[in-house]
Amino acid sequence: MSRIPTTDPKQATGNMSSLSRPVLSPVEMFGRRLRNRLAVAPMTRVSASGDGLATDRMKDYYRDFARGGFAIVITEGTYTDKDASQGYDRQPGIADRRQANSWKPVANSIADHGSLAIMQLMHAGALSQRQGADRVVAPSAVPPLGEMMPAYGGSGPYRLPSAMTTTDLAQVRKGFVAAARRARRAGFHGVEIHAANGYLLDQFITDYTNRRDDGYGGAVSARIRYPAEIVAAVRDSSPDDFVVGIRVSEAKVNDFNYRWGGKSEAETIFVALAEAGASYIHVAGEGRGFRESSTDNREPLTTMARGMTGLPVIANGGLHDPDLADDVIRNEHADLISLGRAALATPNWPRRIANGERVVPFENVMISPSASIQNTDAWFARQLAHGMHA
Repeated sequence: MSRIPTTDPKQATGNMSSLSRPVLSPVEMFGRRLRNRLAVAPMTRVSASGDGLATDRMKDYYRDFARGGFAIVITEGTYTDKDASQGYDRQPGIADRRQANSWKPVANSIADHGSLAIMQLMHAGALSQRQGADRVVAPSAVPPLGEMMPAYGGSGPYRLPSAMTTTDLAQVRKGFVAAARRARRAGFHGVEIHAANGYLLDQFITDYTNRRDDGYGGAVSARIRYPAEIVAAVRDSSPDDFVVGIRVSEAKVNDFNYRWGGKSEAETIFVALAEAGASYIHVAGEGRGFRESSTDNREPLTTMARGMTGLPVIANGGLHDPDLADDVIRNEHADLISLGRAALATPNWPRRIANGERVVPFENVMISPSASIQNTDAWFARQLAHGMHA
């Protein structure tokens, strides 16, 4: 099944040529020529099989983004081990050979349509809401703010996590390395380490969730140490042409108001990740617009990251307006743009913008009552039945 809207040249948004849109311009990056500056942001879809396998529907779902013109397709957060990394029921994993094999058709379908296939590797840490989990781990035994997310199948308060031991630190690190190796063998061009949105590696970075008194807690230079070690370990175990990106954010799924401690803290974080060997830095908006992601309300975090590290930077957050996306690229605030909900609503967004055609606006009902692919499919089916969004 495909959700790509059909082309209708009579429903145009303007006459701007694709050649004059910076966001649609090709670029040499990661040793490859990317056809434009657009990436699909990772989006939790809770649509895998009960034992964490990628499904045929997931293959078609990701294929549609590549066929629709996105240069990079980043998967949803994929859990790395079978101990405590899984965040949700029906979340896909890459914790064993069987799960890895289930991803091969997905990676192939993305690559076959000319896009870079990147798997996001995720450990949920204290924000795990998987039913029947034996244990939940975190940097420190700090109860998470807020409550579990119904859109991902959770309800009620989060469980109190156990503080990670030295053994836990080694095992989680090993899990990321093994998961990256499996992703590469499954056909992915790279991985993105998930250190954003309040999940485990972000819990290390965040001051109030990290109360450790060892070398991983205290000043931000110590709090960023473990995420940087994960990046370095994956980088060291991968071929040079394998992409090892990292995603960071200030805000979290359970705390939209959190901010880092100013520009100096941002610099410590960005430089540590660059020195660890990250291929790129992806700054997540997490419910805020691109320009709201700023430690001083003036310079966007993406601009800081580019200037401080020299790495390619992906901007995210409210960039579905193509003119704004163009401005971000033109003014060198970022090298790439990632779209989440806009891509969900219009999987061929790059092609439609290039042709000056209408895009489908995102509606919350597309991911209601849960954020599954099936619920989005049902929304599109209802629209088609009424002759809308063709």
